[in-house]
Amino acid sequence: MITVRELGPDDWETWRDMRLAALAEAPDAFHSRLTDWLGAGEREWRDRLAAPGRYLVVEVGGRPAGQVVAVPPDGDGVADLIALWVAPHARGDGAATALVDAVLDRAAGWGARTLALHVVIGNDRAAAFYRRLGFVDRGVVERPDGISETRMDRPVGRPAPRC
Repeated sequence: MITVRELGPDDWETWRDMRLAALAEAPDAFHSRLTDWLGAGEREWRDRLAAPGRYLVVEVGGRPAGQVVAVPPDGDGVADLIALWVAPHARGDGAATALVDAVLDRAAGWGARTLALHVVIGNDRAAAFYRRLGFVDRGVVERPDGISETRMDRPVGRPAPRC
């Protein structure tokens, strides 16, 4: 059974465990690095979960297996999906789709028109997954750290295709 739940500051240990696992398993997929967070204490993790956005964890069989952040829309109605990661053991079984659906639900609730995200160039599996869910490539973005990403987006109002 796959479920998605929203975390708050009291769930900091769950978020910490998922985030550190993501940074260790996919070090080039995120803006942060594992070394940025290894020494973080309870206060830093609680503060992260108190920041704007919705912090979501997918559970497979009652066990946390992935994470994502839904960021509220800007003045143009564009919400963001960031930091999506699913543990290798839960990939291919719908956990990632459940996380994207949950972010789309949050974005719709905020009145967003568009959901946007970035995929590091070379992460072809992730880009293909997002395309299957209706996201469209919008061009390359160069990060300040020299890493190139593809910006992708899709309308919030229509249902995501099923993969």
